[in-house]
Amino acid sequence: MARYTGADCRRCRREKMKLFLKGSKCDGPKCPFESRPFPPGQHGRGRTKETEYLLQLREKQKARRVYGVLEKQFRGYYEEAVSKKAKTGEVLLQILESRLDNVVYRAGYAKSRDMARQLVKHGHFTVNGKKVDIPSYRIKEHDIVEVRVKSKELTPFIVAQAEAGSKTVPAWLEAIPSQMKILVHSLPARQVIDTQVQEQLIVELYSK
Repeated sequence: MARYTGADCRRCRREKMKLFLKGSKCDGPKCPFESRPFPPGQHGRGRTKETEYLLQLREKQKARRVYGVLEKQFRGYYEEAVSKKAKTGEVLLQILESRLDNVVYRAGYAKSRDMARQLVKHGHFTVNGKKVDIPSYRIKEHDIVEVRVKSKELTPFIVAQAEAGSKTVPAWLEAIPSQMKILVHSLPARQVIDTQVQEQLIVELYSK
């Protein structure tokens, strides 16, 4: 499976904002973005003419990088969103939010989406009682996500239980750390998705 293998911090610098790809490191003084808040490369400090196309492209790249999705899969999500009757941009974000790795991250059981993706790949979660090891698996309304019994004693989940309550869980999810369970009450509406992305620019880019 194709995946990005470069430095996560370069992606934050490229987008000129923190994407919080490295978990707690992003909040500390060791975050490279704190000392180099400009794009990587020898021309990173130079002025770039911000054309309409560039703004649209940067928003698309930002969304891809936040959720850890490669171009082919992201384009597939967009085409699915276009086929729906609701607003394309809002549906696109809802699709991205409903990925299993994102749900695990949002519930506070992983410090980053990369970590959540790895935990899912290693088969530590079940959905409605069935083992799921596909990070892109789409969660539906009223699904129940649980950490497998034999995985609950692993360090990441012990830490997650100890730090329960330190992270705000969105209203469409309910995390129960004592049982290592996540209840999906509904799929998220746009107003409760805090990802700093202007989805309309993405729609404009793909509509050309």
